[in-house]
Amino acid sequence: MPPKDIIIDTDPGQDDAAAILLALGSPDEINLLGITAVAGNVPLALTQKNARIVCELAGKTNVPVFAGCDAPLVRKLVTAEHVHGKTGLDGPALPDPDMSLQDQHGVDFIIETLRARPVETVTLCPLGPLTNIATALQRAPDIAERIQEIVLMGGAYFEVGNITPAAEFNIYVDPEAADIVFKSGVKITVLPLDVTHKVLVTPERINALRAQATPVCDAMADMVDFFERFDTGKYGSDGAPLHDPCVTAYLIKPELFSGRFINVEIETLSELTLGMTVADWWGVTDRAPNAKFMGDVDVQGFFNLLTERLARL
Repeated sequence: MPPKDIIIDTDPGQDDAAAILLALGSPDEINLLGITAVAGNVPLALTQKNARIVCELAGKTNVPVFAGCDAPLVRKLVTAEHVHGKTGLDGPALPDPDMSLQDQHGVDFIIETLRARPVETVTLCPLGPLTNIATALQRAPDIAERIQEIVLMGGAYFEVGNITPAAEFNIYVDPEAADIVFKSGVKITVLPLDVTHKVLVTPERINALRAQATPVCDAMADMVDFFERFDTGKYGSDGAPLHDPCVTAYLIKPELFSGRFINVEIETLSELTLGMTVADWWGVTDRAPNAKFMGDVDVQGFFNLLTERLARL
């Protein structure tokens, strides 16, 4: 099979960096058409810069990077420097990028790319708040039927929330955008906290990265070592969840994951449960299924894939 054409929409973030690097290390399976940055883990000025830093780290300066939306659709931006550090990529000492940011707005790039390519041949891969994707769908409703699939990291069911008791960060930051995306009629696959909280970066797995003795693997080990300290303190687990590369791993080896096709709706009104992904896992309503919601993952298979592909760069 030819590689899958994708656009990564992201707010790097160390785990976003891992997702991008996994894509760049897998050219037989993934053709990365471009990266669109969105405000999320840190403000847009840093996320677009970080996306270029990651591309340069991998030696892939031909990947175009675009700046997208700098704030949620209707809400004030909430960021996560308490997890990712003030730059979003705290951990390794990485130089500022030399590669240029594209002049075109990220949303316009998404729309233009989907309109220019054959129907259902481009997959959108959001790793952060869904602001860019929702804005594109609002601005150009015709693109919905052109998208092959949206594969996103966000939401939770059994694991409930990581930024509030009820909500996962990416959905919470822009719940109105998430609501638009989940109601779009586009084929959606969700990698929620229920999966990502099983993918823990333990000291042994960090050492396995360092053992590859490459600049990319060393930098990734430094990144996960940094944010691992926050998550182990918060959750009392053996390591930090590596959220976003689950999206890329799913594109490469979907057999690593299992889930159910269910109805997922987004809470946008309640102050108590704002941003909650109300996932009808048990089928207790008559609401039509609209998303493949993953619930389990082959953890060691995931880390074997991640380590091997990053070592290629």
